[in-house]
Amino acid sequence: MKQQCLLKRAFLAMVIALIALFPVTHEGTYSSVAASGETTPVASIDSTTLDQKLQAILKDPKLQGGITGVSIRKADTGEKIYSHYGDIRLRPASNMKLISGSTAMDILGPDYQFSTEVLTDGKVNGKMLNGNLYLKGKGDPTLMKKDLDQFAKDLKAKGIDKINGNLIADDSWYDDVRYSQDLNWSDEHNYVGAQVSGLTLSPNEDYDAGTVIVEVNPGTEAGDLPKVTLTPETNSVEIVNIATTVAKGEAKSISIAREHGTNRIFIKGKIPVDGTVSRSWSAVWDPSMLALDVFQKSLEAEGIQLVGNGGMKTGITPSGATVLTSKKSMPLSELFIPFMKLSNNGHGETLVKEMGKVQRGEGSWDAGLAVMKEKLTQFGVNTDSVVLRDGSGMSHKNLISADELSTLLYSIQGKSWFPAFEASLPIAGVPERMVGGTLRNRMGDGLTAGNVKAKTGSITGVSTLSGYVTAKDGTELIFSIMINNYITGPVAPIEDAIARALAEYESN
Repeated sequence: MKQQCLLKRAFLAMVIALIALFPVTHEGTYSSVAASGETTPVASIDSTTLDQKLQAILKDPKLQGGITGVSIRKADTGEKIYSHYGDIRLRPASNMKLISGSTAMDILGPDYQFSTEVLTDGKVNGKMLNGNLYLKGKGDPTLMKKDLDQFAKDLKAKGIDKINGNLIADDSWYDDVRYSQDLNWSDEHNYVGAQVSGLTLSPNEDYDAGTVIVEVNPGTEAGDLPKVTLTPETNSVEIVNIATTVAKGEAKSISIAREHGTNRIFIKGKIPVDGTVSRSWSAVWDPSMLALDVFQKSLEAEGIQLVGNGGMKTGITPSGATVLTSKKSMPLSELFIPFMKLSNNGHGETLVKEMGKVQRGEGSWDAGLAVMKEKLTQFGVNTDSVVLRDGSGMSHKNLISADELSTLLYSIQGKSWFPAFEASLPIAGVPERMVGGTLRNRMGDGLTAGNVKAKTGSITGVSTLSGYVTAKDGTELIFSIMINNYITGPVAPIEDAIARALAEYESN
């Protein structure tokens, strides 16, 4: 017995000695999975609990077969405290708007305004304008029918009743390439893929430029054609209504789609007598002519008529033309609310072209993307590892890593325009549409509600979320989550779980 006791004591002494030499815990070293899949140290802070939580979340079966990049930094120092495949280039989807938005804020400025002008190359004699009337767009995506109505009132106030000339749409502020280079043709009729033009019109305060709102209501009785209305009213779009009103209680199956390459919008299917309205935002084929047609109606409403052989067409305003009236848009700081909160694709693409126009005198995607890339370098982003193809994120060829995206979010915090930029980000769980934005129905409880400020992103097989969050211990954190190549969704709850873990984080 005595010998056994001595052996046990000797063994215990050896174990204690080994523990002293090789501690089981390793506080002060934070590990993460690097691109190779190996575990490597990232930063010297005590975050073992956070590490374990995030690794558990990232084992979700929905992520198997895909790739997820996660990058987390301290907002005050930029110190990277977690990186899971953070250096792998991935598709950002609408997180691309963080890039187009931040570069536009820096290049154009938060007070920047777009403008629209009405000009003439003729003279006013009495109540007659002898000459052409030009509606010249300079990229404003917020131009609405009420603005065209005001233009008509301004002309009426100048005593103009008749125009002996043509009504001309001038969209030459940008080039004539209307679609970004990788937009799917199947998206061209959808409001998320609307054409980008120097002269364009929005149907309401969401500012989905280049679209009309199509509403389908049932006819009076079964067998009648459904009633179709357009906002704004226009003759530039042809409605082909081959739908049918059916008896009360029958199923509704209405489809609203514009024919590829035309302005013919087909209404198909069935709507019951007691059916609710079917509504769709449909992109038009030619935004400039939409704006011109609506302007012509505004002129008619004020009693201003085209006379002689005058008609409507596109053209370029002569350099010596006289400005009769004009309108400036809201400043960029205000435009960013619908742009970022609602993830407006058209705004992202317009900003790209406007940056090209302002910096290089060329309103094109090529010029704008080149300007963006230069600015990203100034923000500390390694542009050798970035591929920029558009401003909205619709392209599946855009590439950036989570680490580079979190670097961007860190570096812009010191900019004078950053408060306006941050205010434009969707806020988790806040139900007001222009506050919570695309996060209004997510993370509405616990420490994430009203705390997570981030940009969402989603295209086929891609879901992203990047932004800012305050941890439970008061630490300000920056995060970027990029999920690519998933098949089984939804995966947004995985992003929310990561954001929740960050909101609950305590370093001590």
